[in-house]
Amino acid sequence: MTRRPRLLTTAAAGVTAVLLLAGCGSNDDTKQNDKIPGAETAPTKSSSPTPTEPTSTDRPKITFPSDAKNVFEDTATGDATKDAVLADNALSVNSVDEAIFEGSTGTEALGFYNSGKALSSSITYVKGYIDDSDTWIGTTRYFDRKVSLSGANDAYVTYCSDESKSFIKNKKTGKVDRSPATADAYVLYHTKLTKNAEGVWQTTDIVSNRGDKACQP
Repeated sequence: MTRRPRLLTTAAAGVTAVLLLAGCGSNDDTKQNDKIPGAETAPTKSSSPTPTEPTSTDRPKITFPSDAKNVFEDTATGDATKDAVLADNALSVNSVDEAIFEGSTGTEALGFYNSGKALSSSITYVKGYIDDSDTWIGTTRYFDRKVSLSGANDAYVTYCSDESKSFIKNKKTGKVDRSPATADAYVLYHTKLTKNAEGVWQTTDIVSNRGDKACQP
C-alpha cells in the first residue's frame, strides 16, 4: 500500500548530489518519501531489533514488538569506520520505528541517532502515525546499503527498503491493510550522517524515492 511521506525531503538536492559524486548514489533529485506498511494481530512483548549496537557508553536500548522486524543486509564492508556508519544507520531507522511502536516522539533513541533536519522530519513522520492511531507489523528488509566517507566526521549512505511483507495496522480498530504489494513497496534512500562528539554517527539529512526502479526486484 502507499503510505504517507516517511521522512520529509530535507536538503534533497545537496544530499543526493554529493552521493552521486561519491559514486554510491542513484538517480534521485528532490523526491518525496514514504514508509512501511505494518499489521496483523495484536502485538505481544517487545524484543530487540536486528542490528548489534556498537560498543559505546550509554547507548539507549531499542525494542520492537515481537510481530515487527527490520532486517538489514550489507552490514560488513571490511572497513571499521564504514561498518560503524552502517551500524548507526540501521539504529537510526530502528529508532524511528520504535517511536511509532511506542506512540511517542519523545523516545530516547530517536534524538540519539537523529539530529537536525532528519530529527525534525522524523518527529513529523512519527506524529503522522500517532495522529492516525496506526502502527505496523511484519518484516521490512533493508538492502543494497552503500557508504561513502567524507573526511573524518561525515558519511553518506544509500540503501533500499522492501516493505512488501510489512503492513499498516490501526491500533483502535485492529484492522490490517493487506493490500497487495506494488512497486511502491520499494523505496530508495539517500542519507547523510555526521559523527558527534560522543562518536555516534547521527543521521542529519535524508531524502527518498518510493517506487524507484533501482530497488525493485
